[in-house]
Amino acid sequence: MKFFIDTANLADIKEAQDLGVLDGVTTNPSLMAKEGITGQENILNHYKAICELVDGDVSAEVISTDFEGMVKEGEALAALNPQIVVKIPMTKDGVKACKYFSTKGIRTNVTLVFSVGQALLAAKAGATYVSPFIGRLDDISTDGLNLIEEIRLVYDNYLYETQILAASVRNTMHIVNCAKIGADVMTGPLSSILGLLKHPLTDSGLAQFLADYAKGNQ
Repeated sequence: MKFFIDTANLADIKEAQDLGVLDGVTTNPSLMAKEGITGQENILNHYKAICELVDGDVSAEVISTDFEGMVKEGEALAALNPQIVVKIPMTKDGVKACKYFSTKGIRTNVTLVFSVGQALLAAKAGATYVSPFIGRLDDISTDGLNLIEEIRLVYDNYLYETQILAASVRNTMHIVNCAKIGADVMTGPLSSILGLLKHPLTDSGLAQFLADYAKGNQ
């Protein structure tokens, strides 16, 4: 399973990259605003900075809601760097834009997916990635992980190459469970990735090793 980090914070991206497990980055206008990145030129420059930090794919989101606007924005984003994947919303015009980009060889990430039907349309339109938001489904007492399982079944039935990118990952167990049920990619905060490192027996075992070593060298 690929590990993406969902942030626009360059320090967090660098820390994940330095850990040696990072495969890519996802961002959105809210994450950009959280870092104080506003204005089209600043946002584009920030995408360039992210691409310089990581080796993998960087999802850059359009803000237009109409087909023509998505195409114009998406082509400009794709021209920034070969690592850029154009992130488009799961709407009627978004599906049309996805098909357009796929015919032009521009990779896409269809976002804000909350149903199998939406994921099926994205795959048929040639999406590179589809992003089901599991955390947001959990927030409304719906099983987000079940959606991943159902999309996996449909994609495997018809051998779709679209990758399932589990988004809105909130915690370490989300990552583990996504890996169990066959998500191709997960994207979440740095804290969720670092949480995989933690286990009390690892901490106590290391403390014991160091204590025993210290005794033998007194």
